[in-house]
Amino acid sequence: MNKRSTTSRTARPKAARTAARARAPRPRTAAAPPAARRGLPGAGVQRDRRRAIVENVQPSVDAGRFPIKRSAGQPVTVTADIFTDGHDKLAAVLRYRHAGEAAWQEIAMQPEVNDVWSAEFVAASLGRYEFTVSAWIDSFASWRDALTKKVAAGQDVSSELLEGAELVRQAAQRATGADAAWLNEQARLLAHTRGRTRVRRVDAALAATLADAMRRHPDRSRATNAPGVYGVTVDPPYATFGAWYEMFPRSAAAAPDAHGTFEDVEKRLPYIAEMGFDVLYLPPIHPVGRTHRKGPNNTPGAGPGDPGSPWGIGAEEGGHTAIHPELGSAGDFRHLVGAARRLGIEVALDIAFQCSPDHPWVKEHPEWFRHRPDGTIQYAENPPKKYQDIYPLNFDSPRWTELWDELKRVFLHWIEQGVRLFRVDNPHTKAFPFWEWVIREVREEHPEAIFLSEAFTRPKVMRYLAKCGFSQSYTYFTWRNAKRELEEYLTELTQTDVREYLRPNFFTNTPDILHEFLQTGGRPAFQIRLILAATSVGSYGIYGPGFELCDARAVPGTEEYHDSEKYQIRHWQLDQPHSLRDLIARVNQIRKRHPALRHDRRLQIVPVDNDQILCFAKSTPDLSDVVVVVVNLDPHHTQTGWVELPLEALGIPGDRPYQMHDLIGEGRYLWLGARNYVALDPQVMPAHVFRVRHRERTERDFDYYE
Repeated sequence: MNKRSTTSRTARPKAARTAARARAPRPRTAAAPPAARRGLPGAGVQRDRRRAIVENVQPSVDAGRFPIKRSAGQPVTVTADIFTDGHDKLAAVLRYRHAGEAAWQEIAMQPEVNDVWSAEFVAASLGRYEFTVSAWIDSFASWRDALTKKVAAGQDVSSELLEGAELVRQAAQRATGADAAWLNEQARLLAHTRGRTRVRRVDAALAATLADAMRRHPDRSRATNAPGVYGVTVDPPYATFGAWYEMFPRSAAAAPDAHGTFEDVEKRLPYIAEMGFDVLYLPPIHPVGRTHRKGPNNTPGAGPGDPGSPWGIGAEEGGHTAIHPELGSAGDFRHLVGAARRLGIEVALDIAFQCSPDHPWVKEHPEWFRHRPDGTIQYAENPPKKYQDIYPLNFDSPRWTELWDELKRVFLHWIEQGVRLFRVDNPHTKAFPFWEWVIREVREEHPEAIFLSEAFTRPKVMRYLAKCGFSQSYTYFTWRNAKRELEEYLTELTQTDVREYLRPNFFTNTPDILHEFLQTGGRPAFQIRLILAATSVGSYGIYGPGFELCDARAVPGTEEYHDSEKYQIRHWQLDQPHSLRDLIARVNQIRKRHPALRHDRRLQIVPVDNDQILCFAKSTPDLSDVVVVVVNLDPHHTQTGWVELPLEALGIPGDRPYQMHDLIGEGRYLWLGARNYVALDPQVMPAHVFRVRHRERTERDFDYYE
């Protein structure tokens, strides 16, 4: 633009420029919506007559990206925010089906408070369920509500009855059979005045039978559906409730210097069953590599008789689908699995996707491993630690699909041998997409399979692994020993959205972790951790026999066991007088007898005016079973305090005494009101596990004052 034109344009008065724009012809094409022109949210919104709003469908994980978890037979309570403009009435349904089914089942949702609607279905079968929510304007209910108010006000409703007749006639067109005929008859009754009194027509319009029929045949042509379909993974009961016992088969021999076998483990099954355990978990049972084999206490060089670490998997005898020859044969293993199952025990196997330098995959598939510039395979490191006896798998391998298929085959192989439960070692060091894929693939064929994630790492990583499909997860429980730490952690796991996808398994100890609390607290420390783990969550575990024998010997300054079974065979004298086997058996018996302890969702932290005493309550939904646990967290000194129970929440009458029956020591105490006194001597017993008993809930019990 030249100087003259610029001067002449800018010199024009503002009023003249405005008038010129007003006179200018407008384009014939429709202008873009304001939001679209400015690039703001809302650009490109389509016109839509659906007025019902469906938001915030719960439970969901990452807006439905991952499924929630339930066990077979557990209910799924679904809520959603459902509302509309104006005053029209709404109707909504919860739709659900087992994955693979064509037809949806529907349950009417009910309004609760503040536009929250809810309904519930039972996840009865193993596998995967889907659910969603649909809502619509209920024209008939809106009309009926308005008619009721006008009739009550004595107003003329002739026009309204004609409107209602048309709504009923439209429903008759959607209906079939007897319903269609009956609705047409009702429509004529509402519409025709000849021979019919106003009272009769109004009574017919407001009849409950007509309302029921109209609900069966609603107009859902403008229904609003939830933004997605939400998943539910349904696992066997073992995924929610179970007591795990870990032991090394090679340390099960009766003779001190012998290598244990599956037959030796089978002989120990009655001992494990008597303590009440549901799962026997075995570390890797595969051949152990010889190259760079570790010696006792993780020394770099192994002697001629040193067995090495079971996690150094693979030798000339085979890899992840082979069995260490000294343990026995595949037939011996299947016999062990069958013998355990007859005693009510499931065998769980450790799956560690890593290889010794002698693993067959190293020669057959070198492309599955990372290589240094000099061509050698990179061994595992966690500086300053070096694990020369372990080669990690490379999930970024160009041949990753073949690797994934082979790892899936490992799971399927052991399922064929009768194993249903898998404890997966260090899953956080493998690709997340692999876990999401392989767990879903395996469970599609075997929905009874359960996967326990052993990942002691960052919280978000542990949670994401749970979202990827792991049925259970190791937790930070081992390192939560102070009252505040425990209260915060239990609240996070049982009262937040984490509970929808992460099921905790509280292991008191592991072959890798002997916490300082156990190292220094003596026998009471083991009792404290046992009772906390077994009563606060549905699944817990111990690594034995070291735990029940209170083995507290550690490598100084570490959490590593001295003479760790990871690197050598141990011989255990199980009949020692200080063994906790009787207490463990009692605690597991209490767990199985009390439904309140089988689930985690109804845990309530109970205030106590002593920072060394932790108290929590667990109950069934109908409050027919209420258990209160009080634990002295100090293994050295007697602690006392005042417990303040939430009486109303636990269904306890506030105006009369109630009995607190200590299920461990069998003591019985009469309490009155919310605030009551406790004293716990750790040298006697550091905890109470109370069953709450009162006449309003247990009319058949008459031993309150015995």
